[in-house]
Amino acid sequence: MKIFLSSDMEGTAGVVDWAQCRPAEPEYAYYRGLLQEEVNAAIEGAQAGGATEFLVNDAHSAMANLRPDALAGRSRYLSGRHKPLYMMQGLDASFDGVFFVSYHGSMSGAPATLSHTYNPRAISEVRLNGVIAGESGINALVALGHGVPVVLITGDETTAAEIEPFCPGIRSAVVKSSVSRFAADSLHPLTARERIHEAAYEAVRALPQTATPPRIALPATLTVRLRNPDLAEMATWITGVERIDAVTVRLTDEDPIRLYRRFVTVVVLTRGIAE
Repeated sequence: MKIFLSSDMEGTAGVVDWAQCRPAEPEYAYYRGLLQEEVNAAIEGAQAGGATEFLVNDAHSAMANLRPDALAGRSRYLSGRHKPLYMMQGLDASFDGVFFVSYHGSMSGAPATLSHTYNPRAISEVRLNGVIAGESGINALVALGHGVPVVLITGDETTAAEIEPFCPGIRSAVVKSSVSRFAADSLHPLTARERIHEAAYEAVRALPQTATPPRIALPATLTVRLRNPDLAEMATWITGVERIDAVTVRLTDEDPIRLYRRFVTVVVLTRGIAE
């Protein structure tokens, strides 16, 4: 049984500030260790449930945050930037399930620690088929394209709630309660790891019976509200992106992976002029 694990960092128990998850900052080394242990807890829980093979896609910042030799399960490690499928690079139909570890809430949803949607300097809101979507919901498009269920998410309660419309019944490990964008009540790291281990075990044990690919109606539409008209105008340079008001664009496609790639292109292109 193969598991694809996409790891971010802002959803780790104890992380509440950008300085804790940026490599140039002195605090980063400690919090990077906390992330590593949460990733390993998910892998070890999945192993206990019967999973035998893992690919970890490091999807935070420069995408080189984990220590390959310290990964549990002798996992393959996909790291580095400029991945064509970004946070979902490496997923294909050979996998049995997807884990989202240390994910965070969207820029415009309920309070969530370090909330953003891909690029906080450019994007203020994304909706998928009319429903507010964070990175988890957007990334689920790739899982849908390959027919693979998303079975686990870890982070705060907002993150768990935001993916439910797209992946109903997903197991979640809530490791902190967000007070605001820069404050949270976190579980002790050992307790957080235990919760992740248990949720991963349950997710894998239930895979053969209940898990289904994300429930996203096709053709799917992403509505992206950008932070200023310049960004929206630039987004329309991409074929298939339609401007619907001064700061909002719309992308629709019957192919969920093609839709995701177009969205990532919007993110990369607008990053060049985002303040």
